[in-house]
Amino acid sequence: MYQYRQAPYQRIADALRRQILSGELTAGDRLPSTRALAAEWQVAPGTAAKALAELQRLGVARAQPRVGTVVIPPKTARAGRSASRSLSREHLVRAGIAIADTEGLDGLSMRTVAARLGVATMSPYRYVSGRDELIMLMADAAYGEGVYPARPPMGWRPRLEISARLLWRLYRRHPWLAQLGPLGRPLLLPNLLPHADWIAAALRGRGLSAERILDLHILLYNHGQGLAANLEREARAQADTGLTPEKFERIQAAQLQSIVADERYVHFAEMLAGLTDGYDFDLDALFELGLRALLDGFARMIDD
Repeated sequence: MYQYRQAPYQRIADALRRQILSGELTAGDRLPSTRALAAEWQVAPGTAAKALAELQRLGVARAQPRVGTVVIPPKTARAGRSASRSLSREHLVRAGIAIADTEGLDGLSMRTVAARLGVATMSPYRYVSGRDELIMLMADAAYGEGVYPARPPMGWRPRLEISARLLWRLYRRHPWLAQLGPLGRPLLLPNLLPHADWIAAALRGRGLSAERILDLHILLYNHGQGLAANLEREARAQADTGLTPEKFERIQAAQLQSIVADERYVHFAEMLAGLTDGYDFDLDALFELGLRALLDGFARMIDD
């Protein structure tokens, strides 16, 4: 006798949906990441992504940038809708950005994008050649979200501050951007060039050679990109270990105490002892501190 067998993604989605309906998972609770589900259920990441997409289709969960997929409050839940829709390159880019914002680039594949859009696995290939091209289109779209003022302020320093902070906001919104384009292999994206042009315009006519302008451009760009790389690493570490920064600090407390007691590291111990109120690891504050120090250094080389 023929027996109906559920697809793996449906089994995962049904199990999570039962937890939601039973109250085991409540509104605002974060569902397991694609990677965690894939490991728990021994399935491919694309299958796990399809399960999360099914929960969103059913109206019991939604993707929340930099958090993941969370349970929707009952009053906002809505009936599932048909997955069939017109597909375009823009749809793929939007879906890819949404996945990368919540899961990081590790969670992005052509299969997970197709699953999110509710289309056949091979459908996206009608619009892009593969994952690499999709990521470049996503990056171009993300950099295009940054808009400069029509009238630049007077002086090179305010102009560089505007550019650095604008890029930092984009990295904050899309941390995966910081994982792309090593300094020696810059991305020549249409929407990245306005950022480069703004910086070059701010530094021209300041008594600097073309080589020095490019040096300063790279240093300024790397300041934001280098710090922003930690946003993605922190999200990945938290997803892999389940430890929030606060829990990690508590676990490390005993090890730090042993370091303080070790006479070989007296200077480091003195520094730690001076942190009477603890240390608030704030990337935004570090960005501003580093930007100020960097531009102070630039000022020694620039003729106003």
